[in-house]
Amino acid sequence: MRILVTEPLADRGLELLREEHEVDVRTDLATGGLAEAVAGYDALVVRSQTKVDAATIEAGANLKVIARAGIGLDNVDVEAATRRGVMVVNAPQSNILSAAEHTMALLLALARNVPQADAALRSGEWDRDRLQGVELHGKTLGIVGLGRVGTMVAQRALAFGMRLIAYDPYVSRERARELSIELMPDLGALLVQSDFVTIHLPRTAETEGLIGERELGLMKEGARMVNTARGGIVDEAALADALRSGRLGGAALDVFSEEPVTEHALFALPNTVVTPHLGAATREAQDKAGAAIAEMVRLALQGEFVPYAVNVAAAVVTEQVRPFLPLAERLGRILTGLAEAPMRRLSVEYVGRVAEADTRVLTLAAVKGALTGVVHEPVSYVNAPTIARERGLEVSEARSPESQDYVNLVVVRASTEAGDVAVGGTLVGPRNAERLVRVYDFDIDIAPSEHMVFFRYEDRPGVIGAVGTILGEAGINIASMEVGRKEAGGLALMCLTVDSPIPPEVLDRIVEAVGMKSARQL
Repeated sequence: MRILVTEPLADRGLELLREEHEVDVRTDLATGGLAEAVAGYDALVVRSQTKVDAATIEAGANLKVIARAGIGLDNVDVEAATRRGVMVVNAPQSNILSAAEHTMALLLALARNVPQADAALRSGEWDRDRLQGVELHGKTLGIVGLGRVGTMVAQRALAFGMRLIAYDPYVSRERARELSIELMPDLGALLVQSDFVTIHLPRTAETEGLIGERELGLMKEGARMVNTARGGIVDEAALADALRSGRLGGAALDVFSEEPVTEHALFALPNTVVTPHLGAATREAQDKAGAAIAEMVRLALQGEFVPYAVNVAAAVVTEQVRPFLPLAERLGRILTGLAEAPMRRLSVEYVGRVAEADTRVLTLAAVKGALTGVVHEPVSYVNAPTIARERGLEVSEARSPESQDYVNLVVVRASTEAGDVAVGGTLVGPRNAERLVRVYDFDIDIAPSEHMVFFRYEDRPGVIGAVGTILGEAGINIASMEVGRKEAGGLALMCLTVDSPIPPEVLDRIVEAVGMKSARQL
């Protein structure tokens, strides 16, 4: 079979691919022309620069697998690939250590003005006073995101004698204490205390622009910031203003909102350290990524199960289980959105005919869904258990072949510090359409969608009308609505699917106007 490689790949990876397949390396396609060239290839291997959009995937009529030699997937349209039945794989564990070490390198360079000192001395200046730095020992390091990279940074910073605090709403206090980290209740509490802030989050709709002018204004005078995670999480224009004014002491960035970039307002500032996305740029990381991705491509082209597939629904699993994979993953995502505190335990219950099958991959799908979007690295069917274990999340499953209400039912439950929460779903009709049939302890029946909101309130006349009126005035179209209750006048649940996200101020208006007990938008 034919494999197209559009960016440099470690020799070991290329050697493994060439043992069984024809491999063409076309690095010129990383910047354009891929859609015209991809036809006829069975596999596409890229890194971070090649944009694999829906048009490219459509043009690749023979594509069976798209492989990203690294952990990120920002440049691959996974949804379009899944629709076409094209598997998408990555190498989720290849550069974690390299990324953590690069964070420490930038932290030290920022503290001791290493790049500025190097440039000054090379230009003939011996200016020790101007280049005076600060020690890391005794300083407070605020870690935003305690995924695997954030955890490794914490372990290394602890060896420097730093005080560690962190903000991650999906990590339990018990797990943080094990790492000698004090968990903060919110981002603001972290920012006001930190001498240094380091970011280790994925770039999602929720995290984009997370740190803007307001958040930078909360930081200590002279504090410093490091970002090796993803561009776009920090408002770069606001950061440049804070650095120019002297409000912040410095910033070290390895990632930018638009890449590649060679001209930027931040590059002209003397109190910045910048590198061109080098977090994974070590020989060891590239060797690991190349070998791992070659093995995943080999398995995919042979039609075998691919453990690093991020859209395993396109992988080879039993026909009895395959239709439930997207449902289990979606239930995990919804569960995380509804949980109001870090999960301690996650259990998956299978009821009906599905309970007669080997459901282990479905449990992995639920865990993957629960963790996706809340940790820095992409979650796969291999690293999901490890990430769950590292975050102190216990995972279990139960099966009950007997069912009175549904032919098949999947229920995902979580125990949190704020209480238990559960969501259940099933498949209906010849096309296996997903239906959400249980939320908290209410029975409902609604098709899940991209934008959903759940309200809990005391049942009384006029609530549905009030919600509809406020959303209508805000220009938000309701696609569907379902209300569940146990008795008239008791606690009720309203589930809405809407065509666009509800702005926070509109959601707050609904909560205040109706007196909602809780409101969760996914």
